[in-house]
Formats: sequence, C-alpha cells, structure tokens
Amino acid sequence: MLNIKMNFKLEKVCALVLMLFLIGCTNNIENKIFVQDSDQLKAAIENAVAGDIITLKNGVWKDVEIKFVADGEKGNPIVLKAETPGKVFIEGVSNLKFGGNYLVVDGFYFRNGFTPSNAVIDFKISKDKVANNCTVRNTVIEDFNQLSRDRKDHWVEFWGRHNVLERSYLSGKSNEGPTVRVEIKGNRNIKNYHKIINNHFGPRPRKGGPKAETIQLGDSFSSMSPSNTLVANNLFEECNGEVEIISSKTNYNEFRNNVFYKSEGSLVTRHGNYCIIDGNYFIGDGNSKNYGGIRLINTGHSVTNNYFYNLKGESFRSPLAVMNGIPKSPLNRYNQVTDVVVAYNTWINSSIPLQFGVGENLEQAEVLPASELRSARPLRMLVANNLLYTDNPSEPVIMEHDKADGVRFENNYINNYSDSLKQYDGLISASFQLEEIGENLLAPVGLSDEIAFFDGFEFDKISKDIFGNSRVANNSVGAIISSANDIPDLLNNDLYGPIWFSIEKNNSDAKEFILNASGYNLSQTLKEVGNGDQIILNEGVYSIDASLKISKRISIIGKGEVKIQFTGNDHTPLFEMNPKGDLTLENVELIGNGSNYAFASLSKNMSSHYNLKVTNSSIINFDFVLKAYKQSFAQEITFENSHILNCKNGLELSEEINDKGDYNVEFLTIDSCQFENVGENVIDYYRGGYDESTIGGNLLVSNSSFTNCGAKEKNNILLNTRGIVNVDISNNTFKNNKIRLVALLWGAKNNKHSNNTVVNSGSIVTEQNLKLKLVY
Repeated sequence: MLNIKMNFKLEKVCALVLMLFLIGCTNNIENKIFVQDSDQLKAAIENAVAGDIITLKNGVWKDVEIKFVADGEKGNPIVLKAETPGKVFIEGVSNLKFGGNYLVVDGFYFRNGFTPSNAVIDFKISKDKVANNCTVRNTVIEDFNQLSRDRKDHWVEFWGRHNVLERSYLSGKSNEGPTVRVEIKGNRNIKNYHKIINNHFGPRPRKGGPKAETIQLGDSFSSMSPSNTLVANNLFEECNGEVEIISSKTNYNEFRNNVFYKSEGSLVTRHGNYCIIDGNYFIGDGNSKNYGGIRLINTGHSVTNNYFYNLKGESFRSPLAVMNGIPKSPLNRYNQVTDVVVAYNTWINSSIPLQFGVGENLEQAEVLPASELRSARPLRMLVANNLLYTDNPSEPVIMEHDKADGVRFENNYINNYSDSLKQYDGLISASFQLEEIGENLLAPVGLSDEIAFFDGFEFDKISKDIFGNSRVANNSVGAIISSANDIPDLLNNDLYGPIWFSIEKNNSDAKEFILNASGYNLSQTLKEVGNGDQIILNEGVYSIDASLKISKRISIIGKGEVKIQFTGNDHTPLFEMNPKGDLTLENVELIGNGSNYAFASLSKNMSSHYNLKVTNSSIINFDFVLKAYKQSFAQEITFENSHILNCKNGLELSEEINDKGDYNVEFLTIDSCQFENVGENVIDYYRGGYDESTIGGNLLVSNSSFTNCGAKEKNNILLNTRGIVNVDISNNTFKNNKIRLVALLWGAKNNKHSNNTVVNSGSIVTEQNLKLKLVY
C-alpha cells in the first residue's frame, strides 16, 4: 500500500513538472505572423497575444496610421518588427500609437512624410489608454516634418510608465515642437521612470525662434510633479534647434553619460527640481559662441563628473550658466537657484566657464513688469573639487552678472591663477599639464598628490569618475582621475542609434554642367543636377520666363559677362527657394521687369530651411530683391560684393509678426555691397516679442553703401532690425537717403554700430530698452 501511494505521488509530481514545462514552453513559443498590407496588420494586432511577433513586409508603407493596442507579458512581449531592419519605410501621412503593456516596435524607418496627429510615435491611444513597459528601438525618424514650421508636433511622445526609446536615430526636425516630449499630466503618467538611452540625435537645424528643443521633459504647469526619467548614453550631434537642447521641466530626472557635440544650446533645468547631471560630455570647436553647456534654474540639483571642452558659448549658452530667478516666480518663468551642488567637474579651454546671475535684468525695469525682473540670486550653492584649465590667463574664469554671495567655493583648482581670483577663497592655483587620452579627451597630469579635497555632505556617494573608475582608492579633483582606464570613443557611431543605419551619405564628386546662351535649358539642367554640383553659364544673355526651382545645394557661376533676363509673371521669383534649397550665385547680372522678384521662398509648405549666397553679382529692376514669406526660414543669407540697383523693395524678412520670438533667417550678412535707388524694405528684418531665451537673429552690414534709398519707407527707417538680438552695422556709407533714421538699435541687446559715414540720411539711434510685447 505504501508503495502504491508513493508511486501515485511520484506520478503526480511528474505530471506537475511536465505541465509546468509545457506551460513554460507555450509561453515562450514564438507565434510569427507575416503581414503584407494595412488590413493584415490591423487584424494581426487585434488578435495578438503575448509572444506574438508581427513582421511587416519590406517596402514602402504609405499613409498608415498604426494603432498598436495589445497586451504582452513581462519577458514575453508582443513585437511589431520590420522584415529587415531599415527596409520598412513608413511614409506619407502616417503615425504609430501604442496602447497596452509590454509591446515592442523594432526596425522601422519614418521618412518622406509627416504625422496627421500631434506625434509620430505616441505612447498613448487616448488619455485613458496609455502605454506601459513598451519599447521603441532600432528605429529611424528622419526629416519627417510638417509642411509648415508653425504646425507643432513631437516625433516621440511619452505617456504612461516604464517606456523606452533606445538605439534609434532622430534627425532633421525643422517645425515647431520638441523632437521628444515626455508628458506627465495625470497620475498614470507621473513617476514614470521612462528611459531614453543609446540614441543618436542627429542634426536638428535652427528653427529661428523658440519651441525647438531636442528633448523636453514635462511642461511649465506640470513642473512640480515627479517624472524620474533617465536620459543616458545618447549622442546629441549638431542639435541646433534653439537655446535649449534638453529642457527639464519636472522633478527627479537623471542625465548621465550623454555626449553633446557641436550643439548650439545647453542642457537646461528649466523648471522642476532635484535633477542629477552626471558624467556628461560637452564638446565645442573652440570658435563658435553658440555651443553651450549646462544652465541651472530651480533647486536641489547635483552636477557632478561632467566634462566641458572648447566651449565658447556666452550668456545663456555659457559652459555653466547659473541664472537669477524671479522672486515668487510663476511656474512658467524662472525660479531661484537654491541648494545646488557642482562638484568634480572639468572645464578645459572654455570661455568664462562659471557664470552666476545670468539673465539679471533689473536695468530693463522701465519696460518690464515687476513679475519679469530676475533679481533672486543663487542661494546655498556649493562649487567644490572642480578642475579648470585655460590657455588664456587674461580671460576671466568666473563672471558675476549679479553678486554670487550665495555661492560657496571649496577646493577648486586652476592652472592659470590671476589676482582677480583672490576674492574666491575656494579657487586655488595648481601646476599641471594635459595629456590627450582620446579624441576630444584630455586628462590632467602632474597634479600634486597633496591636493586637498572638500568632503561635503553625501560626497561619499560621488564614488566614481566620468569613466566609472573608483574614487575610493585614488581620488582627484575634476571629472577624470589620473588612473583613467577604458577610455570611451565618444563619437563612435556604433555606440548610438540603430546598428543598421549609416549616417554617411554617398557624396559623389561634384559635377559641372556647362551651358551656352544659345540652346540652353536651365530649368531642365536644374532637374538633372545633384547636391554640390555646379552650373557654369558661358558669356551671353539668358532669357527665363518661369521660376527656377531650387531644391538642392547647387552653384550657378557666370564666366565672362553673363545676364539673366527674367520675363516671368508679376510677383513671381526668378529663383524660387524650396525646402532644402541651397543656392550660390556668382558673377551674374539679374534683370527683372520691375514687378517680379529676384528671389523668394515658397509662400506655403516651406517644410524645411533654405540657404542663399549671392556674390559678385548685380540685381536690377525687380519689385523685391528677396521676398521671404511667413513660416519660411533660412539658416544663412549672404550678399557680398554685389550691386542692388533700381528695385522697389530690397530684402524683406519681416513676416513673422506673431511676436512669439520667431524670425525668418538666422544669419543675414551684407558685405561690400552697393544699394542704389531701392524704394523701401531696403533691409527689413524682424523678430517680435520679449523672449529672452531667443538669442537671434544675427545681422551684419559692413563695408557697404546705401544711396538714394528708402524714399517710400513708411516708418522712415532705412534698416529695420526691430527685435533682432545681434546687429552689427560697421564701416558703411549712407548718402542722400530720404529717411529719418538709418537704424534704430536695441542697446540692451548686442546691437552696435561703428565707423559709419552718414550724409543727408538722418542718424543711427540706439534705444537702450526697446519695448516689446511679452511672449509669456
């Protein structure tokens, strides 16, 4: 009887083990579903269960709105993947939305289109149906822009909790809105612990105004909520959309081991508190004043182990910019910096690396309400155990825009110590050199072993350096300890983004197309050229009766005496600048009919920027030399060594009248040119709205002459630059212009003039505090 019972128990145990084994196998059986069109995809998603792998056929999927609503299981997700990574192209009016749990999207390529909603990839179906524990990986979104730059969207929008964007490449966003946005409205979205890791954020072109961050975590009105988002091990390359590359607007976010390479902006704790900023690299080129570092607002941040190299950014883009706040600030403005630790960081050849009281604006009290005045200085801030190296001993290391009396300095070391630093007890002279240990990486050598360290509260938790080496046995000031090992290759593209995607473009050798004045077809040639090609026009007269569409990077160069006679319709341009059009025109005379335009952007659907350079040329008898329409944007427009004669209007870049900080061109350069008999809008360049974080555009007018111009200018000002932040008018001659003012400059901003000759042309006036409409 005993043996029977034992055998029965043994059989039950065996059956139970077998059942558990079969259940385990069942849960891990991959149910592979291959879909070839949208109907099959929709049906596969509707019937999906944990463990399913839905594979999309290679090719173009156009005008698809994918709603990925399903529920996988932990360790057994539902996967939506490309047949071959990078070979499933999502194009046209398309997007992808998540709703559910444990879902994965893998290997898609979004291009040649735009989203019909507010996001390309959205971790939300509705406010009540969000995604949790879902992942987007191995995916590319490139130039997936709205047709209008004022049409706002996000390329990836986070909702829910524990979602991940990893190993993806995002590049080319030109319209309004952050590239990636984390939303935390509602309890189901706070304490989300999202991860944005190992991605490559490729070039984001300048937008010409605010609202063009690469990553934004929350917004002003949810900024006191906890987000707990991790942004780590990403490469930010030429992310130039606006002054904030990352805008942290929530609490408890972490930024670790990211590389910011030649990016025109900063990592900014715009709102919210208690951020950890550790082990990041900020790398400039030693020349540009646009490459920034870290800008601090609010309370409780920890800034440790960061490396700043060759940064020359100023003001808001300083290597470390600590801002003044507004007393009793509303949520959408600037809170005071308090209780912040900046420790164990390294600055190498970075201009004025430590700046305090940035944004102090009491001198503008006459044009600003009290609620906009930033007078609250940093309090209880500790700056300790940092290392600074500079080749320029005459350049300041610290700048106090307002008194830094709430900042404590302890045991910071600098190689070039000047008398001006004696006021800071915690800034100490040290003799050391630098050793190149990798590309853009230099480590100190020769630091004395007797260097003292400040042992602050919880400094024992700063137990590793930027490379992960332990500080316990061998500590040093700065981000890099002397025994650094395993040096990372910071710009190795294999470390970021999809393995299958190459950012290297096939740049074939530039071709040369030679045309003669007889038998030419310039319009057809423009369709045949590739990026970087040249069109050579031999001597003669070329008659053009319809606009030439410029949508590539090309050069048109005249050899000998070359004239282009434009006989096209009134109010149409000879050169129509399309998205991504980039034209260099050299040694050509353009002649209009008095009612048409020499150059103009599209009047709508300007989905991306353009560039224009005119050199050694003449522009005669046009209505407009350049007409830039609303929502168009040029990164650079240059006229040099050229003659503008008998035109009704000059350069009009003034249609962004929403007074929200937007403008039509980033850099406008006029050098060694002659303007004669231009009736109005000689240079009309406008940026409206008091928005201190918009720090463009940029105008240089130099070595040029203006004669008999502006007679029909309605406001009696020859060069209109209202609201433009950087203006330089130097070494010019203004003669017999029937206007009241040559220019009205904004003294509180970087507007200046010098060495100009003004004859019968009014005067150049500087108004210190220009009154503008408040953006906020």
